[in-house]
Formats: sequence, structure tokens, C-alpha cells
Amino acid sequence: MNKLSNRIEAIQESATLAMAAKAREFKSRGIDVISLSLGEPDFKTPTHICEAAKKAIDDGKYFAYPPVAGYQDLREALAAKYQKENGVPYKAENIVVSNGAKQSIANAMLALLNPDDEVIVFSPFWVSYDALVRLAEATPVLVNGGLENDFKVTAQQLEKAITKKTRIVIFSSPCNPTGSVFSKAELQAIAHEILKHESILVIADEIYEHIIFTGERVSIASFPGMFERTITVNGFAKGFAMTGWRVGYVAAPKWIADGCNKIQGQLTSANCSIAQRAALAAITGAIEPTNKMVDEYRKRRQIVYDLLKEIPGVKANFPQGAF
Repeated sequence: MNKLSNRIEAIQESATLAMAAKAREFKSRGIDVISLSLGEPDFKTPTHICEAAKKAIDDGKYFAYPPVAGYQDLREALAAKYQKENGVPYKAENIVVSNGAKQSIANAMLALLNPDDEVIVFSPFWVSYDALVRLAEATPVLVNGGLENDFKVTAQQLEKAITKKTRIVIFSSPCNPTGSVFSKAELQAIAHEILKHESILVIADEIYEHIIFTGERVSIASFPGMFERTITVNGFAKGFAMTGWRVGYVAAPKWIADGCNKIQGQLTSANCSIAQRAALAAITGAIEPTNKMVDEYRKRRQIVYDLLKEIPGVKANFPQGAF
């Protein structure tokens, strides 16, 4: 009998990837297509990052399997970045480097969720959140943020959505797809609701943190009591134009990081050794190339927003981040 597992039958193909495949198909047939599918920079990876990868190949020291959680120096650098820039006291033991932020989220959900659990998903949301919850055999509960609040879910909405089955709350800030950014006060209010319930954890997707136009970067893990309750997800794809390098990471309390490491050890093992050396150069090197990209995104935001406002009947928020 040709039947896939229930967990696979419960999820859909990634809508983003399906759109991208359709766009490629049209282009191969000579059709002029503008693809608005993948969240992918149209910039090249900065030169100093590429040079680090070339050097790693030439050195000949990175041909063996890396540690499952990633090289120690990269994990230490990521922890130091969060200590300095985000005010979160992560150590190397809290970091697991994965094959992209998507795997980091999947690792966390598979490590933490059981079939009776519920996951509150702030909506609008990145398409894979719902699918990854279902893959872990839990139930997604969508809470919708309206245009009147810049598409952001409020702490009051969160409070109403929490049940005895709630295990995880997941959101991104800056948000994919809306570009909305939660302020410090808004995140503080959300943290306040989370801390009322001992069993609830947060997955905070910060993959777009460098592409922000407000000047304020706030990690929910930095609030008192939230370090122990937060799984921070990040990576190099967006801020460093490294989508194809496939380097993401999770930063979490050690017991959760250990669980993610265990899952990853059985599924894929470590991330590519050369990509990790490139990532180390990205996180420790010059930030100016990223800043130049952000300046360009800011200009594009203004152009698109102004054009949208000219269309009769169209309403639009003014995104504070992402692209």
C-alpha cells in the first residue's frame, strides 16, 4: 500500500519553495517573471566571508566531520555576539549550529513537543512554522495580528489564547512576512504573560535582526526570567547574504541545546565545515557590507510603500524591518 506516514500527510509542501519552483519553471519557458517567493537577498556574499571559506579549503584542516553542535570557536563567537549586542548571557554550551535556521526551529520543536501540545503561532507568520509544529505532531494555534496594530499580536491576545496544552509560543521580529518589529515595551508585555505559566517556552526567530530600520534591537531572552524560557533562532542567510551557505543556529538553555544536539546528531550531524569558517568570518568581521545592504533595503521600502499608497483601495503598513 503506497501510503506515507501520518506526520507527512499532515503537512503541505512549503508554499515558498513551491512558488520559487513555479517561477523557475516559467523563466525556463521564456516567460518574464518577478519572483516574490524566497526571502533571499539579491546581493552577493561579502568578499571577506568568501575569502575565509577559500582559506579554509586551502588550509586543508577542515576536511573531517565537525562536532555536531558546530566548531567551538564559532559557538564562542556567537555567544559573545549575543552577550555584547543583545544583552543575553549565552555561552558556547547554549549554541547549536545547524543547516539553516529552519533546521534550528525543527530541532527545537522535535526536542520539546508531544502530540497533545499546542503551539501559539503569531500570524501573519513564516509558512514553515505551521508545518514544523505539525511535523512534531503538535497542534498550531494561530493568533492574528491586525493591520491596526502593524500586524503584531498583543499581550492581551496571547493571554486569551493560552490553554493548559500550550507548550510553545513562536514569532519572528523583525517579522517575515510583514516586516513588523516588536518594541521593547511590547516584548516586555509578552514576556510578562509567558512568565505566568511555568511550562510555556518561547521560540524567538531573530533571523532578520540586522535588517531593521528602527535602530532598536531587542531580544526577548534579555528580560529577567526569560533566559530560561527562550529558544532564540538566528542565522547568516539574511543579514550576510549567505542563503546558500546554509548556516543557522539555536541559542537556548543548555538542556534544550543538548536536546537539539541529540536530534541533529541523528538527522544530519554537523553543518558544513567550510560554511562554518565563512560564518565565523561573518560574525567577527566587518559589519559595513551588511549596513550597506540595509541602506539599500530602506530605499526600496520607501519606493514600494509610496507606490502602494497610490493604488486605490490598497492599505499598507510601513515595515520597520526585513525585506
